[in-house]
Amino acid sequence: METNRNLLRRNAEKRVKELKGYYSHIIIFVIVNGMLYLLKTGVLNSLLPEAFPKEPYYYDWINANILIWGVILLVHTLILFRHKFTFFKKWEERQIQKYMDEDRGKVDKYK
Repeated sequence: METNRNLLRRNAEKRVKELKGYYSHIIIFVIVNGMLYLLKTGVLNSLLPEAFPKEPYYYDWINANILIWGVILLVHTLILFRHKFTFFKKWEERQIQKYMDEDRGKVDKYK
């Protein structure tokens, strides 16, 4: 019984660690991309050194960065909450049952 309890605790600790990593990912995403967006819109121009480029076209890559990082964050979300998406598991079970029924029909046909 104690080993089962230890296993449950380890699984819970792993889950908490995954959640902490996910929340850190969201916080870093918001802070970094928020700062980059403010830089692109020119809000932070007064804080930049003289030699720093301030032309808007110089920061066109920021939109792509936000999009790509957002997709990565979406994938992270899907991986983290995979057990909540039961559709895929139910679909898999339905497909397995369908093929088993088809095979059973073929076997019955040859008897």
